[in-house]
Amino acid sequence: MADDDITLFREAVKDATPLKPTRLYHAPEKPRPIPRQRLIDERQVLVDSLSDNYLPAHEVESGEELLYLRAGHSPDILTKLRRGHWVIQEEIDLHGLLAEEARTQVADFLTRCKKRGIRCVRIIHGKGLRSKNREPVLKHKLKNWLIQRDDVIAYAQARPADGGGGAVIVLLKKSG
Repeated sequence: MADDDITLFREAVKDATPLKPTRLYHAPEKPRPIPRQRLIDERQVLVDSLSDNYLPAHEVESGEELLYLRAGHSPDILTKLRRGHWVIQEEIDLHGLLAEEARTQVADFLTRCKKRGIRCVRIIHGKGLRSKNREPVLKHKLKNWLIQRDDVIAYAQARPADGGGGAVIVLLKKSG
């Protein structure tokens, strides 16, 4: 019966003109290269952008309390920040980190927050009770790192309920 099917098919297509053979082979698409050097460079820029040797032109410090307002912004922002007006949307805890690790973590954290549109964050730096000379090393470095960031509008020591002298609340610019 198979021979009959073949005969019938050949009879049906005997007057057909064969198509010219074409190659329809599509090579698989190559994956896009990963810009490794650019990623390394961007990470280094983040680290370099937060220098320990930065001397701010203006700071609003009162003793040991961290307090800063970028020029051109209303002093009301500091008042609201100190009173907990904004909801803390994200936080990072730097306890146990060395200064270099903390700097990288802070830079990455703030960049991620900015990309996600987060405006108010808490950075827990600790009180330095376990550090050499029982001084808050990260606290002093953190104030300089934050002032150097264009996306930081203001920061203030956290209220006692939010960490007090061991944390800082940071207000970031709106993204976009």
